[in-house]
Amino acid sequence: MDDAQAKQIADTIIGQIFGLQNPYTLDEFKAKFAFDIRMTSEVNDSITGKQTWVQNSSGNKFVDFDDLVQKGADWMRPKQEISSVEDIMRHWQEINYTAAQRTINSINVAKSDAIYGSQNIYQSIDIHDSKNILFSESSLISEYSAAIQRSNTCLYSLRVDDSNKVSKSFQVSWSGNITNCLFIKDSKNLSDCMFCSQIQDKRFCIANMQFTEEEYRKWEKLVKEWILSN
Repeated sequence: MDDAQAKQIADTIIGQIFGLQNPYTLDEFKAKFAFDIRMTSEVNDSITGKQTWVQNSSGNKFVDFDDLVQKGADWMRPKQEISSVEDIMRHWQEINYTAAQRTINSINVAKSDAIYGSQNIYQSIDIHDSKNILFSESSLISEYSAAIQRSNTCLYSLRVDDSNKVSKSFQVSWSGNITNCLFIKDSKNLSDCMFCSQIQDKRFCIANMQFTEEEYRKWEKLVKEWILSN
C-alpha cells in the first residue's frame, strides 16, 4: 500500500458517496475528513533505524513487527546477577522494546498498527477483517471507508462513529442501518435522509421533515456540492 493506492481508495469513496470527482489530494482529504481521528505516529526502529509506525509513541524503543518476526520470538539472554530492584529495572530497559506496525494475517498495509485479517489499509489503528480503509480506528468488517471509528459493516462511507451497517453515507454517529445519508445522529433504518437525528424507518427526510423524492434530490445535489467545496 502506497500513497497512490490510498488516493485511489479516497477517490472511490468520494465518487460513491457524492457522485462527484474527488477534488482533494491525499493530504487534503486527510486534513478535511480525518482531523479528529487518532492515527499512528512515525517513529524509528531502534535496531535498524528505519521508519515505522505505532499507535502509541510514548515508549522509548521500538522495533518493526516484521523485523521482530524475522528475529524470532526467543529473546532470552544469559543469566546475570541481580542485587537490587534498580538492577532489574536496568535489565528491563535493555530489552524493553515496543513492537510497531503490527499486523496479523493482513496484506498491503502501510503506516498502520494493530491490523488483523485485513488488506489495503492505510494509516489506521485496530482494524479487523476489512479492506480498503484509510485514516480509521477500531473498526471491523468494513470496505472502502475512511475516518471511521468504533464502527462495523461500513461500505463506501466517510466519517462514521459508533455505528453499524452504514453504506454510501457521510457523517453518521451512533446509528444503524443507514444508506445514502448525510449528517445523521442517533437514528436507525434510514435511507436518503440528511441532517436528521432521533428518527427511524424514514426516507427522503431533511432536518426531520418529510419531503418528496423530487424535493429531496434537488437539495441532496446542492448539499453534496457544498460539502466538497467548503
